[in-house]
Amino acid sequence: QVQLVESGGGSVQAGGSLRLSCVASGYTYSGRCLGLFRQAPGKDREGVAGILPGTSLTSYADSVKGRFTISQDSAKKTVYLEMNSLKPEDTAMYYCAADFALCSRPPGVSRVADRLRGQGTQVTVSS
Repeated sequence: QVQLVESGGGSVQAGGSLRLSCVASGYTYSGRCLGLFRQAPGKDREGVAGILPGTSLTSYADSVKGRFTISQDSAKKTVYLEMNSLKPEDTAMYYCAADFALCSRPPGVSRVADRLRGQGTQVTVSS
């Protein structure tokens, strides 16, 4: 079955950087959108970024454009989210999901993410 395992979260000060990783297994990696969404307490889920392995397609939320970069390594079946210039409003639980909606522009979150997502990793940015 599909397994997605995130890592790399943590606590940083505003302006700092973190890199999240998501290792995928249990399905055909190439050609299926993979990305990350986030959810802060009391707020709706927000699509952050998506990438379509095997293509050059990437998608970013306006709130992270120019600060976050999504990339992938097909050999390792791993997606990376490089997060720079972090802000307190980036504080949330970040989830990896094999959700086609994350490759829309802007990235969205569909019900697929309810089934095909990882356990999440916490990112906390202090001011």
